[in-house]
Amino acid sequence: MSEGGLHALRAHVIVRGWVQNVFFRASCREEAARLGVSGFVSNLRDGRVEGVFEGPPAAVHAIVEWCRHGPPGAAVESVEVTYEEPVGETGFHVR
Repeated sequence: MSEGGLHALRAHVIVRGWVQNVFFRASCREEAARLGVSGFVSNLRDGRVEGVFEGPPAAVHAIVEWCRHGPPGAAVESVEVTYEEPVGETGFHVR
């Protein structure tokens, strides 16, 4: 990501389906590290997974695409994606 967030992209995703208790968050953290994406991933009380990904546009698009299938054992039904202004996320956290 360049200075001031230029040439960065931020995506907020909500993933629906069988996405909890299948190592979705841990696998997402590994994928984010591989791609150089910052942000977080967390389970929601209603069974969905929420993620925020920030970094180079190609890397953010790649992790959003990864969310469309997730790790082995996941059964993703849908992914809602909202693009937002980057805020300068650093690191990637599982919440």
